[in-house]
This record gives sequence, structure tokens and C-alpha cells, in this order.
Amino acid sequence: MRERVAVLSDIHGVLPALEAVLAEPDVATADLIVLTGDIADGPQPVEVLDRLAALGDRACWVGGNGERDLVAAHAGRPAPYDVSNWAAAQLRDDQVARLAALPPHVTLPVAGLGEVLFCHATPRDDEEMVLVDSRLDRWAEVFAGLPAEVTTVVCGHTHMPFARLVDRRLVVNPGSVGMPYGGAGAWWALLGPGVQLRRTSFDVDAACARIAAGSTFPDAVAWADEYVRSRHSDADALAVFGPRDGR
Repeated sequence: MRERVAVLSDIHGVLPALEAVLAEPDVATADLIVLTGDIADGPQPVEVLDRLAALGDRACWVGGNGERDLVAAHAGRPAPYDVSNWAAAQLRDDQVARLAALPPHVTLPVAGLGEVLFCHATPRDDEEMVLVDSRLDRWAEVFAGLPAEVTTVVCGHTHMPFARLVDRRLVVNPGSVGMPYGGAGAWWALLGPGVQLRRTSFDVDAACARIAAGSTFPDAVAWADEYVRSRHSDADALAVFGPRDGR
């Protein structure tokens, strides 16, 4: 039974944001750090993966569509995003092998929350869209076949934090560490015995400058300005993602 679990999702290869969260006392002292996908597809992929690998057994890794894209692009099958294709070319073979081996979901007992399933998008699909306002029959569809003992599901993918009940099952999205929609900062969650949605502030100007100076991604400046500065609001993101949940 894990007493306190920190959940970091959608880091997207942004090292300054990751470092800011890892420096949080509640993350540093957590029993476990769970990474729920889209870890390295961004402007600092090698550095982010090395920093997380240094956590050893303190980190539990779950794969997402970003990991699939990086593995495929590294093998010569282009990903849908320029940054992913560039990032895949930077990775070492050992890093690609690690990403290729990641499970799509992990279930762990957490104090106060019971059996918690951690995944990227939904338990059955790493690209499926579910949102804070998705209808109950949509949630029932994506949770079909989930064991009854799983009382909490933690997902990511949409970069917007929320916690809500879905027919007696708690669903938590920690938001995004590196590409937040709705406000600058690194968003994450602390589990046990309840749920805390947290945001870590950091020097965004310095982070963007560091990415511009240290990344060889050709569009690093524009990428950091758009995503690290959180130019897209949650309302913008919901307008784009909403139609993809079948509403």
C-alpha cells in the first residue's frame, strides 16, 4: 500500500518544468512517482529521460501515444508532429528500448483511494478522449471491462487537470507538467489519502530561454513560447477536444 503518490503526466520533454516539480517537498518525499505518458516528446527529450531514469525504483513509468510515436519515428516511421520526429532522432538506443517496453497501464493500491489504475488517456486506448464534461455513458464505454475493485482511475493526455466522480469511481487528471492548457506552471497531482491537484510555479522566462539555448530543435523558441507559456486556455482545448469524445 502506497501512502503518498505523486503523479506527473505529459512532461513533453520540458526539463525546467520537470525539475521544478521534482524539487517540491511532497514529490521528493512521496513513496512513489508515477509517470503517465507523453514523457519525452518535446525539446529536451534526452535530458528529461536521463533525469527520470536517475530516480530508479522511485518512479513507475506508464507509456502513452507519445512514447509510441517516438519508438516508431526512431525506427523510420514518421510521427504526426515535427517535435516528435526530431526528438526520436536524439534518443539513444537504450532510451528507445525503455520507452518501447513501457506498460499501457499499471494498477497500484494507494491509501484512501483503493486500487488505482494509472494510464495515459483511457485504460483501453492511449489516444482516446475523455474530458471533465464527458457524458456518463461515454465514461461507461471507456471503462467497460474494468475490474470492479479499481475504484480510482488516473489519466492524462488532455493536459487539463480535473477530479470527478463517474458512477462511484473517482477519475483524476493531473494536468500537464510541460504543456499545460489553462495556465502556466507545471501541473501534477498528489494522491493519498485524498487527491490534491497541484501547480508548481517556476520562472517561465528563464525556462524558455534555457530551452532556446540548449535544444537543437529548429522550432524550439516558438514551441516553448506556445506551450511552456500556456498560450492555449482550457476553453480553447475543450473546444478542440470536445468533438473527439463522441458528444
